[in-house]
Amino acid sequence: MRALSYFGPNKVKVVRKPDPRIEHSNDVILEVTRSAICGSDLHLLHGLVPDTRVGCTFGHEFTGTVVEAGASVKHLRRGDRVVVPFNISCGSCFYCSRGLSANCENTNPNSDVASGVYGYSHITGGYEGGQAEYVRVPFADVGPMKIPDDMEEEVLFLSDILPTKD
Repeated sequence: MRALSYFGPNKVKVVRKPDPRIEHSNDVILEVTRSAICGSDLHLLHGLVPDTRVGCTFGHEFTGTVVEAGASVKHLRRGDRVVVPFNISCGSCFYCSRGLSANCENTNPNSDVASGVYGYSHITGGYEGGQAEYVRVPFADVGPMKIPDDMEEEVLFLSDILPTKD
């Protein structure tokens, strides 16, 4: 697949990477249909975020179509169209069970401070982002929201832009 990859401050390239695969039974693979560039992506681009590794794929604002679902996924099936929130949450830890999913303690092995985040350095879990043709979505029954067939660009802003606006 093609993906936008980081190669150091102010250096990104579209490169070929292996297609993502199901790693856990609660994963889905999405074909990305829309992706936005967040202002915080510029912090990554300029080398201002610690532990942004060469080769990582940016992007935490995206929509897509499910092309494969793990055996434990209950709410999403092949062909479902979804918008994916920027933060990755397990749905069952102490924080998630209290509605504090941005503090999920199961999705970021690198920190006790924040949950995992797509495409936002290894300090937020090292997950590949959505500025690619495909992306792996862990805990797929927790965050992604199905979207109507006649909407896509309109709901892209639900991934990060609107929920984090002042």
